[in-house]
Amino acid sequence: MADFTSIAAVCSSIARFIEFSFREQQPITGRTTSVRVLRTVDLNPDTSTLLTPPTLSLFLYRVDYNKTMRAAWSATAVYDSHSHLPLDLHFLLIPWGENADHEHRMIGRAMQCLEDTPIFSGPLLDPIATWSSQESIQVCLEDLSTEDVMRTFDSLPLDYKLSIPYLARITVLHGQRDDLVPRTASVVTGVTSEVSDE
Repeated sequence: MADFTSIAAVCSSIARFIEFSFREQQPITGRTTSVRVLRTVDLNPDTSTLLTPPTLSLFLYRVDYNKTMRAAWSATAVYDSHSHLPLDLHFLLIPWGENADHEHRMIGRAMQCLEDTPIFSGPLLDPIATWSSQESIQVCLEDLSTEDVMRTFDSLPLDYKLSIPYLARITVLHGQRDDLVPRTASVVTGVTSEVSDE
C-alpha cells in the first residue's frame, strides 16, 4: 500500500510518462522537450534554471481529500486498524516555449498522451512508493472556472500563462504499519513510564 511517498510518486509518475511519450514523438520537430516537476519558487522565469525552452512543467498547486471516498476509507480503517486518506492532487501543466506555436504543440501532445492513457497502474506508477497490485490513479482534465485560474495565478510569482488544469485521483495515503510505530511510553493505571525501544 502506498505510504507518505505516494504524493511524490504520483508527480514523478506523470512527469515520467509524459517525458517518455515525448521521446516517442516530440511536440517540436528537431527539438527535445523536457518535463519538470516544479515548486512555486521555480516558476519565476527570471531566476529559475529549470525553465529552458522547450520545457513542460508539472506544478502541484493543491492537495485535497476526496470527498466521495473519504467516508468509505474511514470505514475500512475500522476493520484493518490503519488510517487511509484518499487524496485528489491538482496540477497545472504549463508550457515554456520560444513562441506560441511551440507552447501550443507541447500542450497538445501532453493532452493527447494523457487522454490516451488516463489510468496509471502497475509499471506506470513510480516504485518509490510501495503500491499494491490493485492501486491505480486516474489522471483527467479538471473543470476550473476562469476566476479560479486567475486566482491561482495571483498567488504565483509569474503573470498569467497558458496552462491546463489536471486532477489525479484517487491517491490513497495509507497509515504507518503498527510494527513501524516507535513506542516510547506505556500508560499503565494512569502512570506513564518510559519503555525501551529494544
